[in-house]
Amino acid sequence: MIAPVRPTLGTLVRRALLRRCPRCGAGGIWQSYLRMKHACPTCGQVFERGESHDFFIGAYLINLVVAELAAVLVAAAMWITLGSRVSFNVLWGASMVLAVVMPVIFYPFSRELWLAFDLHFRPTEAGDMG
Repeated sequence: MIAPVRPTLGTLVRRALLRRCPRCGAGGIWQSYLRMKHACPTCGQVFERGESHDFFIGAYLINLVVAELAAVLVAAAMWITLGSRVSFNVLWGASMVLAVVMPVIFYPFSRELWLAFDLHFRPTEAGDMG
């Protein structure tokens, strides 16, 4: 029997950023923008692998880092490009808006990225199929 070909990390990440199943690439894995289905309707991959009550803590960390980094980078870019023509309050305000909005916007991507990394480093096991 031939072993199935495992997708590369790049393929897994690309599928995750397209909001598709990292394992098989199928769509339809989200019930809504913020709610993921229990398993992929195509390949059956269960999305909360192993320790289901805290599996996505890594996704929350990815989300936090990306959101805060975006806030800092936008403020830095505004400060570098606009210099003294922009007040500190505008920089601070833009950073705060991004720090609040980015976690909501990036939430589904962070969950999928975490799942993609997990599938890369810990391939699918028998209990992972729903």
